[in-house]
Amino acid sequence: MSERPADQNVPGMKRRQFLTTGALPLAAALGANNLGSLEFAPQPRGRSRSSRDTIRIGLIGAGAVVRDVQIPGFRRAPQTEIVAVANTSLASSQRVANEFGIPRAYANWKALLEDDDVDAVCIGTWPFMHRTLTLAALDAGKHVMTQARMANTAQEAREMLEASHRHRDLVCQLVPTSTSYRIDNVLRKLIAEGFVGDILSVEIQRLNRDFAEYGGDLDWRHSQEFSGFNTLNLGSTYESTMRWFGRGNRVIAMTRIHVPFRRAPTGEMASVAIPDHVDVLYDLANGAQVHMRFSATTGLSHGNQTWIYGSEGTIYVDQGQNIFAGRRGDSELSPVPNPPEEQATHRVEEEFVNAIRGIEEITMVPFETGVHYMEWTEAVYRSAQAGQAVNLPL
Repeated sequence: MSERPADQNVPGMKRRQFLTTGALPLAAALGANNLGSLEFAPQPRGRSRSSRDTIRIGLIGAGAVVRDVQIPGFRRAPQTEIVAVANTSLASSQRVANEFGIPRAYANWKALLEDDDVDAVCIGTWPFMHRTLTLAALDAGKHVMTQARMANTAQEAREMLEASHRHRDLVCQLVPTSTSYRIDNVLRKLIAEGFVGDILSVEIQRLNRDFAEYGGDLDWRHSQEFSGFNTLNLGSTYESTMRWFGRGNRVIAMTRIHVPFRRAPTGEMASVAIPDHVDVLYDLANGAQVHMRFSATTGLSHGNQTWIYGSEGTIYVDQGQNIFAGRRGDSELSPVPNPPEEQATHRVEEEFVNAIRGIEEITMVPFETGVHYMEWTEAVYRSAQAGQAVNLPL
């Protein structure tokens, strides 16, 4: 671990106290390839800090995504250091610490939160722990970044948001879905400039091209205990569509479990509670209807595709995220240029650290956005269970 800057050694003041002193945040400094939220004006958070100060990160849960994405992301951020890790056991924590040169390994997350040298935590556990860890981290004076999905239920997400409001000096952020980064900017630009006119309807497919996996292995994503009402990639897809169209306000859904039993780690067959095939209809604010289909049982399908139909134009996104469009009077769709330099990129760790420093505001993704996609996801579940429409917000 690097040596602390001299200005942190204030007599009678702990590091945590030092980090909460300073001026109000400055305005966000966003580049052309950054995505802002269409839904919410972010509230200023954090405190202004000297560029000499090092932000010290603790990892709670260090699975594949944290190791492959978050750790490299934090290491790219200036004056940022990963100083601690708490994984599923002390031995597991130590393996991660050894692999990535992290100074301290803890046996559990409570011990990590007691480390006053940790300024912020990155939560990489399964969703069922996100609420508990977020509330504890905020009470411990730590800034919080948590992986998606936000929580198990909409109520847990609302409790996380309420806790963030009680700790306005601390930054809270969700890791955004990156599956649509390549197309987000160009779709938002086309829609905002009126290329399609008024949006009339949308068709979205997110389909697995494999056949139903009868007798397959049981994953934590198949369990409501660990994954809540999160189903397939509903939440991440809806998060993307909120960037393009804004919120939905009424949901109708039907779901099926085509593979009702899977093999648990013990070797026994266990029942599955999470659907593997979902159809959703929901309304946009202008009355346009969006139809989404998600499935893990659609063998040899066309996979992912998106159609946006408007009064004056149509946009199509194919399986490879190539974009085609045409307007009234055209005989066919034409390719839409999408230069790499104009596409959004993953920079959530940098945004999080900048928000702690007070030089940027969280737009990708604030807790407010997470609460809405959690409510929408739960509305899908409720509608399928009740066989009727569910209005939003819940």
